[in-house]
Amino acid sequence: MTPLIRAICLASAFALSGCSIVAQDGRPAPRPAPDAPSPRGGSFGVPGLVAVSRDAMGSGGCYVAAPIEVTEVAGIRLSRPSLMTLETAKALTTWVEEGAKPAIGERGGGLAEMRVAAHYACRNRNHQAGARLSEHSKAKAIDLSEFTMRDGSVITVEDGWRSEADGKILRYMHAAACGPFGTVLGPDSDRFHYNHFHFDTASYRSGPYCR
Repeated sequence: MTPLIRAICLASAFALSGCSIVAQDGRPAPRPAPDAPSPRGGSFGVPGLVAVSRDAMGSGGCYVAAPIEVTEVAGIRLSRPSLMTLETAKALTTWVEEGAKPAIGERGGGLAEMRVAAHYACRNRNHQAGARLSEHSKAKAIDLSEFTMRDGSVITVEDGWRSEADGKILRYMHAAACGPFGTVLGPDSDRFHYNHFHFDTASYRSGPYCR
């Protein structure tokens, strides 16, 4: 192979006909696995994550450079496609595996879907005028209000939090989120979260804020 052709091959993103990418030591460079996720969609290196990348969105304090739209985490469906950062999707996946699934166990055949009450939105905290921008405005937050089992039965945060049947499950979920997420809010935090969990990946010097 002439030096000119070799240079063309090395500069190309894909091997040209009759050419092969060659590493500096003279050996053929490894090719991507055939099932590697597309930059536009796939797992993004997070097992069980189903998402697609979206273009940058928002402006000012609501600007998000690299959002992804998530439809499933750890084999559990979201009730609607939800925009978030990859960091937040990773935290959600960890929580589902270590918190939500163990809490539900085999009840109703296991967890099948989570109802998303809110995801990305350019707004202030708790929709209050004059408040700081919410982590929702940075695609770092997700609110969950219901959990549906494979048999169709449902546990809601609003009705279940103080119930004998579902309270322990929901409180286990809430506690397990403190660590994967930087902020964890539920019905005991304030009047704005009586019917859902708020999880976000804000970072605090003092550690996670969980109420």
